Amino acid sequence: MNIFKTALLMTVLTLVLLWAGAALGGRSGMTIALVFALAMNAFSYWFSDKIVLKMYRAREVSEADAPELYSIVRRLAQRAEIPMPRVYIMDQAQPNAFATGRNPSHAAVAVTSGIMNLLSREELEGVIGHELAHIKHRDILIGTVAATIAGAISYLAFMARWALIFGGRDDEDSNPFVAIVMMIVAPIAAMLIQMAISRSREYAADSGGAKIAGNPRYLSNALRKLQAAAQRIPLEAQPATAHMFIVNPLSGGGIARLFSTHPPMEERIARLEGMGRVP
Repeated sequence: MNIFKTALLMTVLTLVLLWAGAALGGRSGMTIALVFALAMNAFSYWFSDKIVLKMYRAREVSEADAPELYSIVRRLAQRAEIPMPRVYIMDQAQPNAFATGRNPSHAAVAVTSGIMNLLSREELEGVIGHELAHIKHRDILIGTVAATIAGAISYLAFMARWALIFGGRDDEDSNPFVAIVMMIVAPIAAMLIQMAISRSREYAADSGGAKIAGNPRYLSNALRKLQAAAQRIPLEAQPATAHMFIVNPLSGGGIARLFSTHPPMEERIARLEGMGRVP
């Protein structure tokens, strides 16, 4: 069900991109939109992991540097039947973690120093299982593509505003009224779809991670602690990368939930505790 939902949302997001390109410049605008999205995705595919690790000043560690963490990652990676990812630690007080990399053979798991101090070994196994599930499901690639397409749509809307201001639209297929609607609606729609994709992949990673760790309560107990700590301890995270973390590093309520990259924590915990022990 999560795979079908993700595929449907990605299709809708692509259609929004094509509509935005057509509204900006007719058939030629649609072609430009496709080329632009492909170029951005190619760049993100090869370099996004290096960029985000450097952004959070993550340092790679060996087994000698962090023996417990490294052994957990290695054992669970073997259980998940994926290559051993590189292991990083971020010197951040907020307990959190994320996975990155373009595919399972070029992946990395990064945790904060705060999470190492807060969680028990079993709870840390639940978190690592979640991140390895993201790697196994290739969620990093899916999230990167979704974020890139949404960014391309926002950029097209920005271009459309300047085109209307300076009268640069002379394509016979273009419609100024449609372009105005696109400038307002398309970026919002793209953001909502991107957030929905992120939420669906979090549910899948919770379920997959529970199976990798061997007990869903490892992760549910960890999520309770992480959510409480994230509300008390700030993390200087960029909104564009918030979807990567196991719990949202940015706070927000009310209508902000609609734009949240993560599902409601209560629902995540309830689903995990409804799974029972897994083999």
